[in-house]
Amino acid sequence: MYSFRFARVLTLAASLVMIAGGQAEAEHSKKPLSPPPAPAKSPSPAVTDELIKKQFGDNCSVLGGPPQFTMDLDGDGVDDLVVAARCKNPMADRDEYSFQIVDPYDTFLGFGDVKITSTFASDSPERRGVCLLIIHGDGPDAWRAEKPKAKFMLINLPFKTLAVKKLSLKKRMTLAIYMEETGEGENMSSVVFWDGKKYRYQPLGSSME
Repeated sequence: MYSFRFARVLTLAASLVMIAGGQAEAEHSKKPLSPPPAPAKSPSPAVTDELIKKQFGDNCSVLGGPPQFTMDLDGDGVDDLVVAARCKNPMADRDEYSFQIVDPYDTFLGFGDVKITSTFASDSPERRGVCLLIIHGDGPDAWRAEKPKAKFMLINLPFKTLAVKKLSLKKRMTLAIYMEETGEGENMSSVVFWDGKKYRYQPLGSSME
């Protein structure tokens, strides 16, 4: 009889421990989510060739037409900069100005070596050398800092128009660069985003219009 009661006590105690553990796990899973990123803005005044040449070299100049954006792309709470530009020779100033050349589009298609893909030339003369320049900001001066956190030149992106919208990843909400494409991807849309380590390209399907 006593053995039976003792066994019931042990079972009840074990059940209480499991319930308490489950409640603790549930409370842990209810951690407040990080706040959504602030909307993108346009830099004021607009970025000119002076800043672009200072950070990326004389081979680059601002591309007129596409909008410029400031927002937090990498989730560190500091504003970053996105500017469409035309760069004549992507590899020439890379080491001198300490920026990374990346090709999210061709990497998605299976060609990841920028030493090769940087030589790809568009059939359309007005598209040659078109790229996105991204500056990850650092400190109180953010993307205007003398030495930013990081600099990227995104080549071979077939964008016709650019917009910044929210993108839901597995564990967080982030801001991403949405594109309507031109060329082979005419009437298609896609997105470029920072995944925590690098910039990635992802097709979305039909146009955003």
